[in-house]
Amino acid sequence: MKPAYEHVEFGENCSLRVYHRRLPRIPFEWHHHPEYELTLTMNSHGKRYIGDSVTDYEAEDLVLVPPDLPHTWASNRSIDPASPQVAIVIWFDGDWARRMADCCPEYEPLRKLLRRAACGLAFAPPAGNAMRERLAHLLSSEARERLGTALDILCTLADAPGQPLASPSTFNEAIGPSGHEPERINRVLSVIDARFAEPLRMAELCEAANLSERSLTRYFVQHIGESVGRYIARVRIGHACRMLVDTSLPVAVIAARSGFANVANFNRQFRAAKQTTPAEYRRRFAAAGSPDTDASASLTERSPSLQRKRKTAGSQGELTA
Repeated sequence: MKPAYEHVEFGENCSLRVYHRRLPRIPFEWHHHPEYELTLTMNSHGKRYIGDSVTDYEAEDLVLVPPDLPHTWASNRSIDPASPQVAIVIWFDGDWARRMADCCPEYEPLRKLLRRAACGLAFAPPAGNAMRERLAHLLSSEARERLGTALDILCTLADAPGQPLASPSTFNEAIGPSGHEPERINRVLSVIDARFAEPLRMAELCEAANLSERSLTRYFVQHIGESVGRYIARVRIGHACRMLVDTSLPVAVIAARSGFANVANFNRQFRAAKQTTPAEYRRRFAAAGSPDTDASASLTERSPSLQRKRKTAGSQGELTA
């Protein structure tokens, strides 16, 4: 299933966009866009799809999605059936955030936040609760108040506990070497990204980094947060997830093209990583994106997110700052 492209309009003379969405239920809308997206979902239970991550979500679900990583939420029930389900979205441009950090030392935490969000980031419940308490300011009719509140929220989240979501290089070609790690580590990441489907020997990676195995292992954990072997496994699983969603190729072919020696090993590692089988993972996406909830159609119907002039009063709203 190919993700639909969403065109996000900030509005004239606006630095970011705040979108207040209220619906009877949140539909499956598998899509991507070049902006960062911070979404707080309230009064809703369901599934959250971020790249290859498929997770149950509950009240005050707060997630930061990086540019061009396909994503969607799909609710199955409301916490309070008498009230609409709500999504508060902040869209902003990564270059804009980095320029803010360049000219204002107070906004230096934005750099850390963008680095942490490279694979998507789900924040711990207290962060969602804290953002909810600031909605009156974030949804203010004054653009300057919305902007200041959004910047403060983003800087606060730079140090908030969070869980990375998508596998490296999954769906988004930009995930991988980010330029923020030391050059030697970036060379190793580039080799892995280009050759993950081949057998990779530690000696080759050490040669690319010009480091001993012991030093590479230490540096990798320090800068990437996990071992070399674990990172390679996540890249391979992520690539397999993309093929399961985007193609109808047999599982055995996908396993081979993702760097697994045999289907049994692939199935075992996939289940360990995703708590489901490859076939069931594919079925989830196929069921969620069935014709009655087609991604492209859903995005077209969600008019305020694509065309500001077409808005359904009383059900969805938007603000720019």
